[in-house]
Amino acid sequence: MLRVRCLRGGSRGAEAAHYIGSRVGAFTGWVQRTYQSTQAATASQNTCAADDKATSPVPKDCLVCSYNEWDPLEEVIVGRAENACVPPFSVEVKANTYEKYWGFYQKFGGQSFPKDHLKKAVAEIEEMCNILKGEGVVVKRPDPIDWSVKYKTPDFESTGMYAAMPRDILLVVGNEIIEAPMAWRARFFEYRAYRRLIKDYFNSGAKWTTAPKPTMADELYDQNYPIHSVEDRHELAAQGKFVTTEFEPCFDAADFIRAGRDIFVQRSQVTNYMGIEWMRRHLAPDYRVHIISFKDPNPMHIDATFNIIGPGLVLSNPDRPCHQIELFKKAGWTVIQPPVPLIPDDHPLWMSSKWLSMNVLMLDEKRVMVDANETSIQKMFEKLGIATIKVNIRHANSLGGGFHCWTCDIRRRGTLQSYFD
Repeated sequence: MLRVRCLRGGSRGAEAAHYIGSRVGAFTGWVQRTYQSTQAATASQNTCAADDKATSPVPKDCLVCSYNEWDPLEEVIVGRAENACVPPFSVEVKANTYEKYWGFYQKFGGQSFPKDHLKKAVAEIEEMCNILKGEGVVVKRPDPIDWSVKYKTPDFESTGMYAAMPRDILLVVGNEIIEAPMAWRARFFEYRAYRRLIKDYFNSGAKWTTAPKPTMADELYDQNYPIHSVEDRHELAAQGKFVTTEFEPCFDAADFIRAGRDIFVQRSQVTNYMGIEWMRRHLAPDYRVHIISFKDPNPMHIDATFNIIGPGLVLSNPDRPCHQIELFKKAGWTVIQPPVPLIPDDHPLWMSSKWLSMNVLMLDEKRVMVDANETSIQKMFEKLGIATIKVNIRHANSLGGGFHCWTCDIRRRGTLQSYFD
């Protein structure tokens, strides 16, 4: 079982290094050594910064600023369903999808998702954008791209997928936008759809970081990953075995969730320990990255399993209990188990589970965007004193995401705080 501590003071970086090393076994010495070198590099960098006369402060009109999942939302990127393609049925896709859909991927990989279904998804997301604008939120959209084009690198070839889920690829921490390296070959070039927007944000004064891009060579994946049943998946997850190896850093941004100075992440099928360690070093010392884990047969993206919705308030999936939930309870947080989703069994969910019902978007502490069909969770929010903004994106859900996935909050009106000290 993983154990997570809230790390404080000047020692928190060393404790984090010791913690992550203890969980990865052979990584222990490497993490501790690299932490020491990171300390030295940081000291050197600070000295250089003092002499760097060309460095200017961030402009007051910087458009990017977000520290958590619940401060008042002012600007957001909403993804696009247009031109979405089924990813080729590679080993990493197989490990992240359920067996009943494997025939779908084998038949349609590299081709468009069903046209009629896509048309409905596009209309739903357009309506979602209109509702967000009506709530006073500035909405930005990625560029449309032909994702069916085949590409080839020295290590692999693939077609693309989509720019539907900006939460998967972009993480905003303060005034910085971090582009995730991703772990699916079909998503290698997904960043291209967002480059126009990110350049605009950069020109407004935002920081812009791209994490090291993995080669996605065969060595990044366990080519013989055995997943022929849910039982297989549970057993492998319990053993800490995943389709991605530690060959090079990889992560999806959606495996991280923010609560001020504390950022929580899971090791999943698409996020490895090297990726987590890169983020920990990159964000230290201002932010503390904690690994948490769940009883989950198919860990991929944290926000339909553990969704922080307010200061001291978290939704925790009852089907995927968190092994470190006492950390939150001891800090005085209220842990809420959302009701069982109402989505019908026959509705296609090609890349996700029914628990997208808890994948909600907080517009502020007292307003939440929630599925219009999920009346049970609407009642749950209303009992909490949170007004529900009901939107139907049922066909958009099929592409693999709920409201949190389909968005990336660029600006929330708030300040950096610590909720665990």
